[in-house]
Amino acid sequence: QMVLSEKVSQLMEWASKRSVIRMNGDKFRRLVKAPPRNYSVIVMFTALQPHRQCVVCKQADEEYQILANSWRYSSAFTNKIFFAMVDFDEGSDVFQMLNMNSAPTFINFPAKGKPKRGDTYELQVRGFAAEQLARWVADRTDVNIRVIRPPNYAGPLMLGLLLAVIGGLVYLRGSNLDFLYNKTGWAFAALCFVLAMTSGQMWNHIRGPPYAHKNPHTGQVNYIHGSSQAQFVAETHIVLLFNGGVTLGMVLLHEAATSDMDVGKRKIMCIAGIGLVVLFFSWLLSVFRSKYHGYPYRF
Repeated sequence: QMVLSEKVSQLMEWASKRSVIRMNGDKFRRLVKAPPRNYSVIVMFTALQPHRQCVVCKQADEEYQILANSWRYSSAFTNKIFFAMVDFDEGSDVFQMLNMNSAPTFINFPAKGKPKRGDTYELQVRGFAAEQLARWVADRTDVNIRVIRPPNYAGPLMLGLLLAVIGGLVYLRGSNLDFLYNKTGWAFAALCFVLAMTSGQMWNHIRGPPYAHKNPHTGQVNYIHGSSQAQFVAETHIVLLFNGGVTLGMVLLHEAATSDMDVGKRKIMCIAGIGLVVLFFSWLLSVFRSKYHGYPYRF
């Protein structure tokens, strides 16, 4: 059995080379499970091999690496906490020992005692964004990590491209800027923004949830989260589509009532508008009922 100083020295040596220490069953039992230990270990249990087809595992691993690197290269670096990873194909015995049947899963193994309920990260509720993981680590270990992300130039480049396009349009049509007063264009842009915000895009940006969830036993993929406290990215896209369908139906109804077209075309628009509203609003209520169990109304 390794003495405490040997354990800490070994972990510090590995952490100096790689922020996230890869562990197999032997390393996990010696350095995480076996006493003595005066340090906490945050372990991500995952399945990164391509044949496992775990897309969420890869996304969570990227955020986990950002968190660990932020800890490694900051003043928060200490020998009181370490970040580790156990891949199913390298440590299936660890998964069996912990009766674990899903991935990814984050567990904090505290310096004293066994992991409690709060030491298992609520991935489905909080998402796997590095900032959310950092808050959970601070709650469980009192180690505050300021997440530092690698520079992302996609945003500034897109903004520059947009400004260049707008500038080009103004230059080419300097003598005729009537398009800036086009109510339909501005209405369409505002509508797209509203639909994106009401579907939950900002929540996704803050929480960083997985795109969908695949049941490891049955292989069934769930695109709608079963709780009202969380959502998947795919769920956002579905709600966006349903809201867009209802909106299109309402626009058709408005045009059918106010346009100068012949009566036959207006009737067709009216029927199409009613059909879109009924169909997509019904689907929207179905999603709502699946998340808020016991909701009594349906359409």
